Amino acid sequence: MKAEMRGNTSVSLQNPTLFETHQSPLSGALNGCLGSLDGACLEKLLLHCASALESNDVTLAQQVMWVLNNVASSVGDPNQRLTSWFLRALISRASMVYPSSMNFNGSSTIQRRLMSVTELAGYVDLIPWHRFGFCASNSAILKAIEGFPRVHIIDFSITHCMQWPTLIDELAKRPQPPSLRISVPSSRPPVPPLLNVSTEEVGLRLGNFAKFKDVPFEFHVFDSSSPKEQQHLNPSLLNLRDDEALVINCQHWLRYLSDDQKGRNNFLNTIKSLSPQIIVVVDEDSDLSASSLTSRITTCFNYLWIPFDSLETFLPKDSRQRMEYESDIGHKIENIIGFEGVQRIERMESGIKLSQRCKSAGFLSIPFCEETVKEVKGLLDEHASGWGMKREEDILVLTWKGHNSVFATAWFPNGLDD
Repeated sequence: MKAEMRGNTSVSLQNPTLFETHQSPLSGALNGCLGSLDGACLEKLLLHCASALESNDVTLAQQVMWVLNNVASSVGDPNQRLTSWFLRALISRASMVYPSSMNFNGSSTIQRRLMSVTELAGYVDLIPWHRFGFCASNSAILKAIEGFPRVHIIDFSITHCMQWPTLIDELAKRPQPPSLRISVPSSRPPVPPLLNVSTEEVGLRLGNFAKFKDVPFEFHVFDSSSPKEQQHLNPSLLNLRDDEALVINCQHWLRYLSDDQKGRNNFLNTIKSLSPQIIVVVDEDSDLSASSLTSRITTCFNYLWIPFDSLETFLPKDSRQRMEYESDIGHKIENIIGFEGVQRIERMESGIKLSQRCKSAGFLSIPFCEETVKEVKGLLDEHASGWGMKREEDILVLTWKGHNSVFATAWFPNGLDD
């Protein structure tokens, strides 16, 4: 949205044209919020706008949007910055439903940026959002494949194989490193981070690194026209070999599969039929599958506050790197808030809910060992002090100031020989 976001609330919130009487719904929404920019007030305004859109009250929705436009700021504090992206998403949603009624200038379409491999490495290292899952998963994988001369990893991840150099480095330290084969799907969800080189080029770079480390290596891209069709995987498509230990790695991936019976459950059943040595699942620990727009706003606002707040601790407000990272989160917000049906691909579920799904599919949990916990804690020591980790049953959870952000789990099919 090209309309200017301003942080000064004193004039706009008291503009008498926006709420003419004390009985107006907008006035009620703002009760106790005048001059305030705290998260509770901003969330209240967003919910009021969403409620107006759901009840087809275009006039009220417009009024709340104009107020939000004056209190949100893309260069303000974390709550203001987060709100600016929610406002964009609500305007986008409203403009699709009421194209002639929304008078805001500009388009809400977020520009997608392509990263170099170096920029992607910086993106992953910025906060432990992805590194937490890499560390926990790699540690569990290394333990599960110990003693196997050949290993095949089927990698479902949105981070373009950034997880594997560390694993290759650890394998190289073994007296006799196993041969490693990594297979990735030919398609991925159209979400950040986006890379400016092909998957095949990524495989070549991994191969060069493995060669440097004297780890025998193969890289394979298997045909997969869309993430939703990956429940149709079979041994022939994946070129499975009887002499390999099979590893299934799912990093921030399952949420892009349909959450009905024909999606995630079928995918898990298919994975189970492949008899993997281990399956690791890492994803964001929030339930954003609700059909109600207001419910999704409440959960999403309080959850995605985490990366906005954590970036505040070490990057200046006008940092380009910070703005680009927040823009990628804005991509997520736009999809969660702006779209419905098949267009809404961000359908997260909590770690507890995912665990129940895996158990129902016939998987048994693999507890993370103390060595893994120690490695993850060492990783978090490299980041801001607000990051922490806790256990919830056999789940490891990354936290920010005590709030759950990302979970990691490990599983094996019930009935697989030890």
